[in-house]
Amino acid sequence: MSRRLRTLLLLAPALLAIPAVVARPAAPSPAHERLLTLDTHLDTPASLAFPGWSIADPHAGDYTQVDLPRMKKGGLDGGFWAIYTPQGPLDAASTRKARDFALKRAVAIHAMVAANPRDFALADKAEDAARIAAQGKRVVYLSIENAWPLGDDPTLLQSFHALGVRIAGFAHFRTNQFADSSTDKAKWDGLSPLGVQLLAEMNRLGVVPDLSHSSDAALADALRLSKAPVILSHSGCKAVYDHPRNVSDDQLRALAAQGGVIQINSVYLKKGAPNPQREAAMKALEEHFPEDAALTPDAYARMLAERHEIDRRFPQTDRATFDDFMANLLHALKVAGTDHVGIGADWDGGGGVVGMEDVTALPRITAALLAAGYSEADVAKVWSGNVLRVLAAAEAEAAREAAGS
Repeated sequence: MSRRLRTLLLLAPALLAIPAVVARPAAPSPAHERLLTLDTHLDTPASLAFPGWSIADPHAGDYTQVDLPRMKKGGLDGGFWAIYTPQGPLDAASTRKARDFALKRAVAIHAMVAANPRDFALADKAEDAARIAAQGKRVVYLSIENAWPLGDDPTLLQSFHALGVRIAGFAHFRTNQFADSSTDKAKWDGLSPLGVQLLAEMNRLGVVPDLSHSSDAALADALRLSKAPVILSHSGCKAVYDHPRNVSDDQLRALAAQGGVIQINSVYLKKGAPNPQREAAMKALEEHFPEDAALTPDAYARMLAERHEIDRRFPQTDRATFDDFMANLLHALKVAGTDHVGIGADWDGGGGVVGMEDVTALPRITAALLAAGYSEADVAKVWSGNVLRVLAAAEAEAAREAAGS
């Protein structure tokens, strides 16, 4: 299923001196507002392709979950804005098309920042985030979800790194040339030989390897081979919901031992009741409005109207709740520890639960963690300290390799 339609279907101690609490120019504020809050998987760049859609405007009724007014209301300082490419055939022509699609998506993110210089700023290093947030701007790192657009040339990652990519995943819902997917048949028994090369290129450049969506064997390979900590940018816990996209407690412990971080998403939290009529209707809608189609204003209006009609005819009645999300987050914290857990809710990519429909609800997470007995320093790690530590570690490895040590 395409990201565009999957979104509609499913919606509804820090080791480095990187500040996780921001000295803002505004007046004193509650605990959540004092924190540097970053989400590691924002699929919002897909919204930038909608005709007439602007990140600066408030939006309602269009199934999006992130815009500047809502970021301000929810106290979201920014994060990693995803270059997502739906997996397609592995032939050369299809891969070149995917490469061009991914580059255009990266350009769109840059254009968003350029059009709103008072509100957004590109981040290059781990240390940039606190400085940008302290200026009252939203932080924009780039990430890659699905390395398929790189084709058979891992060094193409250099171009994306130059555009600001600091986290990169190997696969998506289907196995590709770099890794087995957690939701597809295995071909490589983990990372492919090309995937091992890509991992080495990530370490060389200072890009954090992302194993969300990749198979358990691929995660094991990355934990064994990576010279810098790895991340699961938007994953969950099998102990809460046994789904292929989630990881076991043993994997959580191995990730923590390697120095990595799991960023908890809000998607794979419970098994939903079958709803074949809704699924068929959504599939038909996807075929009518494919992910990479350039929508005219009229076509976009028709897509939204058809989506609202599907909701009316085939409503979802068993969606996960905020309590389900917190059960996932609290379990990860219990098993992996406060130095190895963060937030990657998958906004605009299928995330959102009853009680946390968009980013305006993010203060609920901070309040729930404090109520569960975690300190504000602990919560600061969860919201940004841990991912920035991992990014800084990737930068340090790149510097070591550049120095030939």
